[in-house]
Amino acid sequence: MSILIAEYDPGWPGWAAGVAEELFAALPGVFTRIEHVGSTSVPGLAAKPVIDLMAGVTSLDEAGVALGERLPALSFQVFDTGMPGRLFYFRERDGVRVCHLHVVPESTFATRNEVLLRDLLRRTPEDVARYGALKRELAVVHDGDSLGYTRGKTALIQELVDRARAEAGLERVDVWEE
Repeated sequence: MSILIAEYDPGWPGWAAGVAEELFAALPGVFTRIEHVGSTSVPGLAAKPVIDLMAGVTSLDEAGVALGERLPALSFQVFDTGMPGRLFYFRERDGVRVCHLHVVPESTFATRNEVLLRDLLRRTPEDVARYGALKRELAVVHDGDSLGYTRGKTALIQELVDRARAEAGLERVDVWEE
């Protein structure tokens, strides 16, 4: 399947907010917060048109039970990423992924690489341009190879995350270990 990189859509934040509202309404008291992360959360950044949300919870174990019971009714499916300290769900429309939900302990929310990268990109337009150009190039080079596409982005993502973590006074974390 081809890798689609779309120009930034100013409707993405509204779409993300709508999904967050839907989740808060369906699971009252489960989430401490839900924020739009990922490339679609960065104004001007070309992206795969998939909304990424990060949700904080007090306890992954307790939230996991409620999420397992209620998210399927909202068309979210669980997916085991193998990443510790996180629950991951996705939603598809007509067989195409349209939304990812990353559920993490609230105690780690502010130091998550996704949050730090989003915030760095929102304040550094030159990095937005670099990252967008790389994604467009990789989508052509790795057409149909999502793993190759992802691996191709890793060095730049690590560079940006390292900078964001250093600016926040945090130690380095490999982008695929968190």
